[in-house]
Amino acid sequence: MDKTDEAVGPSQGAVDREAVLAAAHRTAGDVRRTPLWRLPGSALGLDVAEVWLKLEHLQASGSFKARGMFNRLRSARVPASGVVIASGGNAGIAAAHAARALGVRCEVFLPEVSTAAKRARLAGLGALVTVEGAVYPEALAACLRRQAQTGALLMHAYDQPEVVAGAGTLGVEIESEAGLPDRVLVSVGGGGLVAGLAAWFDGRCRIEALEPANAPTLHAARVAGRPVDVAVSGVAADSLGARRIGDIAWKLQALVHSAHLLDDDAIERARLRMWRELRLAVEPAAALPLAALWEGVVRPAPAERLALIVCGANTDPSSFAD
Repeated sequence: MDKTDEAVGPSQGAVDREAVLAAAHRTAGDVRRTPLWRLPGSALGLDVAEVWLKLEHLQASGSFKARGMFNRLRSARVPASGVVIASGGNAGIAAAHAARALGVRCEVFLPEVSTAAKRARLAGLGALVTVEGAVYPEALAACLRRQAQTGALLMHAYDQPEVVAGAGTLGVEIESEAGLPDRVLVSVGGGGLVAGLAAWFDGRCRIEALEPANAPTLHAARVAGRPVDVAVSGVAADSLGARRIGDIAWKLQALVHSAHLLDDDAIERARLRMWRELRLAVEPAAALPLAALWEGVVRPAPAERLALIVCGANTDPSSFAD
């Protein structure tokens, strides 16, 4: 493998609108153009003009993460040892899906907090799965040790330029279909998705970051003025369980208007309401945008058009009850 094709560590390189658009072209044959469900605010009990639900839970692999994983794979020469990634679940599933589609070996390191549903999904995709450590950072440390041993291409869950640019491609789809929203509401863990959207929209609309109070990576960094480690727990820890905000997201956070926190009860109420009223079966991470509106954490003006990212659906269906 040439030096330029070696595993790129977190945060190297820049992400801008050009990089996002290039990713959209590069992965057009790999990912789904997911539906944009446009509803009057009144249909959701909200005093706003329109709510656009970007249904990324219908994306290949069950979350937006497939966009970044395919872009990373399409941008690099993959060695015979394949790819390796640490993940709470969704990024690993997306990497395994992309690797299988392209005929590449994939190894995934999961923390103990990962759900049984996500472990089963990975096994079904043919990935070699290792559970290591209680939370994501411990799984990542084990992943980096393995990458150093095997020379596999490192796939980072949220902090590589190709991964961030790939995530931003869903913003391209929103704008091409419906124009610019007034406000984008997006869940944040390590920050790959919010960074990709910030890069694409580039200050042309308001972006609101939403985090569990039990995993406040961006919020804590903004308070401290730099990325800091946070404690991670709660209902969304498997998908929004990064211990600190990614470097790329931090570099782009000036394009994010604010970071709001939601408690676990509010997240779970919204997730169950999405199922009961909209028949959207999503994981807790995907419920934060509507939770923020239903709980009054974010209060848009009546004339606004809001884009909400429904980011994933890798959850146990038995957790929903009528």
